[in-house]
Amino acid sequence: MSDGGPSIHASAVKVGSLAVLIRGPSGAGKSRLAFDLIMAGRSGVVDGATLVGDDRVHLATVGHEIEVRPAPLLAGLIEIRGLGIRRCDFVEHATVGLVVDLAADDAERLPPPETLKTTIFGVEIPRIPVGRDYSPLPLVVAALTTTKS
Repeated sequence: MSDGGPSIHASAVKVGSLAVLIRGPSGAGKSRLAFDLIMAGRSGVVDGATLVGDDRVHLATVGHEIEVRPAPLLAGLIEIRGLGIRRCDFVEHATVGLVVDLAADDAERLPPPETLKTTIFGVEIPRIPVGRDYSPLPLVVAALTTTKS
C-alpha cells in the first residue's frame, strides 16, 4: 500500500494483532478513545495497544483485508485535549479488525445484527455504533475481550 491510498478523518490503534479504526465527526472523541485504548493496553486490560494514526489515516485493500497507515505528516502524533499535540510510539500499518463509529445515529441498546458490521472497499468488518452520550471504551473493551453468547 502506498501513502497515496485514500485518506479519511479517523484515528486507529493496533490492539493485539488488529487495528481498531475510530470514525466520527469532529469533536466526537476519536483521539480520546485512541488514547484510552493505548492506556488500556499499558494497564493490561487489552492486549498491547499502539497508535497507528490520529486525526487522518490512509486505508487500502490488501488481499481481502483493509490496511490502515498513519498520514505521514502526523505519524507518531496524538492530540490529548488539555495538553495539545503529543508524540507517542506508533506502528507503520495494521489490518483493520474493528470499526468504531462515534456519535452514530444507529446506536441502540440491543443493536440489530446488520448494524454490527460495515463494508469498506468491499471488505466486511465488525462494527460498533456508539451513541453521542455513551462512553465508547467499555464497548470496545467488551468487543475485544468477550464472545457472543
